[in-house]
Amino acid sequence: MVGRLETVMPTPTTSARGMKRFCLVLVKPSHYDDDGYVIQWFRSTIPSNSLAAVFGLARDCAERHVLGDDVELEIHPFDETNTRIRPERLARMIEEAGAGMVMMVGVQSNQFPHTLDLAKPLRERGIQVGIGGFHVSGTMSMLGGNDPDLHRAKAMGISLFAGEAEGRLEQVLQDAFEKKLKPLYNYMADLPGIEGSPIPIITAVRAARTAGGITSFDAGRGCPFQCSFCTIINVQGRKSRRRSPDDIEAIVRANVAQGLHHFFITDDNFARNKDWEPILDRLIRLRSVEKIKLSFLIQVDTLCHKLPNFIEKCAAAGVKRVFIGLENINPDSLAGAHKRQNKITEYRKMLLAWKTARIITYAGYITGFPNDTVESIRSDIEIIKKELPVDLLEFFFLTPLPGSEDHQKLVNAGVVIDADLNRYDLNHTCAPHAKMSREDWERAYQTAWETYYTMEHMETVLRRLMAKKASGSNAILLITWFMGSIHIEKIHPLESGFLRLKFRRDRRPGLPIVPRWKFYPGYIVESAAKLARWVSLYFGLRRIYVRIKKDPRKLQYMDLALSPVTDHDVDDLEMFHTPSAPAFVAQEQRRQHVHEHAAA
Repeated sequence: MVGRLETVMPTPTTSARGMKRFCLVLVKPSHYDDDGYVIQWFRSTIPSNSLAAVFGLARDCAERHVLGDDVELEIHPFDETNTRIRPERLARMIEEAGAGMVMMVGVQSNQFPHTLDLAKPLRERGIQVGIGGFHVSGTMSMLGGNDPDLHRAKAMGISLFAGEAEGRLEQVLQDAFEKKLKPLYNYMADLPGIEGSPIPIITAVRAARTAGGITSFDAGRGCPFQCSFCTIINVQGRKSRRRSPDDIEAIVRANVAQGLHHFFITDDNFARNKDWEPILDRLIRLRSVEKIKLSFLIQVDTLCHKLPNFIEKCAAAGVKRVFIGLENINPDSLAGAHKRQNKITEYRKMLLAWKTARIITYAGYITGFPNDTVESIRSDIEIIKKELPVDLLEFFFLTPLPGSEDHQKLVNAGVVIDADLNRYDLNHTCAPHAKMSREDWERAYQTAWETYYTMEHMETVLRRLMAKKASGSNAILLITWFMGSIHIEKIHPLESGFLRLKFRRDRRPGLPIVPRWKFYPGYIVESAAKLARWVSLYFGLRRIYVRIKKDPRKLQYMDLALSPVTDHDVDDLEMFHTPSAPAFVAQEQRRQHVHEHAAA
């Protein structure tokens, strides 16, 4: 295949400026839904930081003329969650340029099968293809690259990239220009520093394809914790590597210059970035002194409230939403997953601190820990509804993601896990459970969504937010997004968007292509019915919001979750009386007593 590539690819053509051309196409792939159609939207919700990072690095390579002063490097970034990818068109772009390659960037495990399906027609036309991202890096890190899908990619003549591209992309581009791509670029043992590196950025045209025109950047990489289900620590390492405050200011200013003001800071745990305070101080100055409108979504751990001034400065910097890895309220489950930093005795203090700052909270909750059952999960969600002032809760299956310790242990033990990587999206069962059948586990997962997202509880969430003077109007949009994604689109909110796009021929190989006369009328009717349900859901929530807004006593609203934390919580609240909670609480009390005695 490589030999064919060298003979089929023509000589680079010349541009209007008399330069040779090299066409670099960057694609962030999506994956298939349960019917085999690519998950794609008119407007997607979550921007791809991998795409922004590689685009920024490629742009720097172009500016430095790494392929030679007589070569023009053309860069075309595409996010498949909001843009249809037609391999034949990508191939023509490169063939017309006379040289180039397609890089599949940020490819997660669930996206790998579809990525290979996109690559197949490109390779058949002799187009150079490279794949990087968490699946390649995680599998190289934990299994030495011993993975059937990686073997399949190599057999297709695809070049694999493990690690991070800072300081390495230049070499890959030069090899591609000379048509000498290596089968594997493995930099997992040498993670680069990112301070002063070219900034992650995406064009405003591409950012406009995300709802709200949101873009993203990473302020740092790596995580110090050891969660067994996590791939971050094995791909990005446990040592913090971070951009400087100057870098962050440059990123923000560059995006503001092209009209982008809304950002997702993708650090797995921004609170553990050692420069969080000077970074927030820079952002505060931009907002308060220069009057630049900025808003941010960040991710943090459950102990962030213990950092002096952290939450207050987040609010002043423009943080409007925060994602917190709550994961579970059962200490045994948290300990079993090595998530010992999550202390249920701190949950209420932490959430109330964000509530006081008027910042909307998302929390992740994992179903399928060893002691979970359908009834225990339902019971836990009811406890959370009553006792924790969290706003949006999103549920996941405990999934042995390639690159995680959980996956490595199962593979090494010979446990049969799902062979279809497309299912490794945290929304499907992929491994056996000790107490639940696959059907029971799926029922428990669906029950969790249905238990939390009732109209009655959403009214409670809105009342809590408005009692703390947070934005209720913004909240109803977010609640609509979450409820509609699950109940209407049957897709996880993190994979959802506005107006589902389906293309008749963009279906997983092996599944039948539906005839035109059946596909298009069905798609139109389905889209219209879904849109009607979306509108009905939104206005149903808005009626609740308006009713609360008109309530003269809305600021006096109080319930158990909003009540101040007291020493009596451990006696009065149900969350401290689940099977494993009392022992944990007693341990924490002993530890606190020892700490206070030592301090005295």
